[in-house]
Amino acid sequence: MAKKIDQAQVRKVAKLSRLELTEAEVQEFTGQLSAILDYVEKMNDLDTTDVEPLAHCLPISNVLRQDCIKESLGTEKTLANAPQRDGEFFKVPKILDDSSGA
Repeated sequence: MAKKIDQAQVRKVAKLSRLELTEAEVQEFTGQLSAILDYVEKMNDLDTTDVEPLAHCLPISNVLRQDCIKESLGTEKTLANAPQRDGEFFKVPKILDDSSGA
């Protein structure tokens, strides 16, 4: 049987995900996640020795669109809704300071 998920693990994952969960939600998700792990654990009972690994369950060939040249929007259309611009460029806030080493 799979290791059960405890409430501390649910709280840790919620914190890492920046989710605020109520105590009722923590209890509910703890039970649900444990049930999911129990269900997935059942796959260990299957004999997969002759099963070939696959990347996709459906036969797929090239699903990409044709790479063809198209006319671009142009500078004025591209920058038309820019919150701030500097001539022909988007103006964005500085995210690195001089001490960042970048």
